[in-house]
Amino acid sequence: MNTSIVGRHIELTEPIKEYINSSVDVFKKYNLDIISVNSIISQESKNGKKVISFEFTLNIANLDTIVVKQKDKDLYSAVDIAVDRVSKVLRRHHDKIVGHKATKLTEVVSTEIQDAIANELEKFENEIVPTRLSSYKPLDIEDALGELKSEEASFKVFYDNDDNMRVLYKMNEAGKFGLY
Repeated sequence: MNTSIVGRHIELTEPIKEYINSSVDVFKKYNLDIISVNSIISQESKNGKKVISFEFTLNIANLDTIVVKQKDKDLYSAVDIAVDRVSKVLRRHHDKIVGHKATKLTEVVSTEIQDAIANELEKFENEIVPTRLSSYKPLDIEDALGELKSEEASFKVFYDNDDNMRVLYKMNEAGKFGLY
C-alpha cells in the first residue's frame, strides 16, 4: 500500500506524519487490496478563523475510489473523524464480500437432519418410482400432445421451443387437455 501525505498552507511535522501513518494502518485489518492512500491537509481562513481541512483518497482494487473530506478546528480530531468514516465504508465493503460467499449444504444441514430426510424417503420407496425424461430436446406443443395421446400416461413434462418447462396433462373430461 502506497501512502502519501501532502500539506497545503501548513507545515508537516514528524508527529503529524506519524499520527496519520498510524491511522492509515487501521485500514489493513479489512483485508482489502488497498493500492494507495493519499492524505491531504490544508489550512483555510474564513472570517478570520482558521479551519483545518483533511482529506483521504483511497484507491482500492475492484472498487471505486473512496474520498472522505473532514473539516475541523483541530487537525487530530479531523483525522480521527475521517478515519472513522473511511473505516465504516471499508467495513461495509468487507462485510459484503464475506457475506456473499457460498455456503455448502453440508454446513447448513446437520448430519442428523440428513439422516432423518433419508429415513423419510425410504418410507416412500415402494410408492415413488424415479423415472428419467425420455427426451431433453425442445418439443412443440402439438408434438407433445400427439405423444401424450398415444401413451397411457396422464401427463407429459417437456421443454418448449423457448426453453420453458411445460406440463401437458389429461383432464377428467374426455378429450380435454390442460397445459402449464
